Amino acid sequence: MKKLKEDGYCWCGSGKTYGSCHMEFDRKIEMYRKKFHKVPPRNIIKNEEQIAGLRESSKINIAVLDYVSEHIREGMATEEIDKMVYEQTKAMGGIPAPLNYEGFPKSVCTSVNEQVCHGIPSKKIWLQDGDIVNVDCSTNYKGYYSDSSRMFCIGNVPEDKRRLVKTAKECVEKGLEEVKPWGHLGDVANAINMHARANGYKVVRDVGGHGIGLAFHETPFVSYVIKKGTGMLMAPGMVFTIEPMVNMGTDKIYIDENNNWTIYTDDGLPSAQWEIMVLVTETGHEVLCW
Repeated sequence: MKKLKEDGYCWCGSGKTYGSCHMEFDRKIEMYRKKFHKVPPRNIIKNEEQIAGLRESSKINIAVLDYVSEHIREGMATEEIDKMVYEQTKAMGGIPAPLNYEGFPKSVCTSVNEQVCHGIPSKKIWLQDGDIVNVDCSTNYKGYYSDSSRMFCIGNVPEDKRRLVKTAKECVEKGLEEVKPWGHLGDVANAINMHARANGYKVVRDVGGHGIGLAFHETPFVSYVIKKGTGMLMAPGMVFTIEPMVNMGTDKIYIDENNNWTIYTDDGLPSAQWEIMVLVTETGHEVLCW
């Protein structure tokens, strides 16, 4: 770690002196490092200006999902959801982050029933009575990225699927309660996994959350199946998603060989997921996007 002078500029780009900005932060990080904790790298710690940019990006993402909430309906092709997201995001000055990201062909992910995530909108996929669908929306606004998803119940959804959707949301809430400075990502994972299992469900192991901010996906990978007290230390200025994928049956999954994107449950039973984007603060956390 480069030695900085107390009266020199801070490494975070805030324009403040190191002594008045991140000097004490670095001392605490070094203390944890010496105790063999996994500490966050400097490049994922956001300064005040960057956090303000993330809030503006999040406003667009939230507004787009609010719009989807008002217009999603039975009989709608998932392609129509993609069109709504593209048009609404562009109208507010943003760019749909998924569009052309590593070859993804659409502006949003729409995952129906046994699709765990990365469902590709299509004119051939129609929302039917009894479906549950995850709409995963992400926005790039002036180089700042936001990301969140919501579940929607279409028509007369059976009680077992409604319970899955409800429990998946509760898992996010349980995990959020554990987001606090100098805790561990494993604390979040443990709360989520314990709640899912207590309700008879499994959390997907191979796909998880991620850091976000100046890029769509940043360090760290956020697992929901690691132990309490393990994983990366949560430090003020970190931003990441909480988005456990909760399966009614097995936690085993597979990727669609035809598009190399869409992930399905291995047993064909439904999966549910809610996603929020959270900032670790000096006193706890701030949910930036939902």
